[in-house]
Amino acid sequence: MEYHLETPLKEEDVEQLNAGDIVYISGIVLTARDEAHARILEMHEEGHELPFDLEGAAIYHCGPLMQKKEAEDGGEEWTVVAAGPTTSDRMSKMTPELLKHYNVRALIGKGGMNNVAESLKGKCIYLAYTGGCAALAAGSIKRVPKVHWFDLGMPEAVWELEVDEFGPLIVGIDTKANDLFTSIKEKARESFSKK
Repeated sequence: MEYHLETPLKEEDVEQLNAGDIVYISGIVLTARDEAHARILEMHEEGHELPFDLEGAAIYHCGPLMQKKEAEDGGEEWTVVAAGPTTSDRMSKMTPELLKHYNVRALIGKGGMNNVAESLKGKCIYLAYTGGCAALAAGSIKRVPKVHWFDLGMPEAVWELEVDEFGPLIVGIDTKANDLFTSIKEKARESFSKK
């Protein structure tokens, strides 16, 4: 089935989805890669408040290429040159801890994640975006309202992206812990062992 969702996401928004469904997201999506995940967990451990809201958030595993331009009002604004997904498995180890403390409802990336299905159960989904589609992804981003932690560098900073019908995204892991990637790997292994 195909769904069109808007952030911030509610629990019921993601509970209705099943592995294999197609999703398009509109609203604010936050980028976060390894360094940003590590800082989020570090700040939580130290009792500091984050500069952005993760309640109902969609986190995009992405290190975008951005360009600063002059805005219509004479100020400056960021525009997206490319914003393709990065390999999500790099964030697999930090994801259970992240979801323990924050109500993130969707993780977006490429290639699947290892051993996170149980931590997503009942609260969050993993959405797969096709790799190599950085220009297509940039076309869905309408505005860049804010950037946080630019000291981490452009690809590792947390960018707030206002997106419109961002997708198509495939539900790779649903809230029932069904993992499309693991299922396909197991079927391939079984099929290979029979030959």
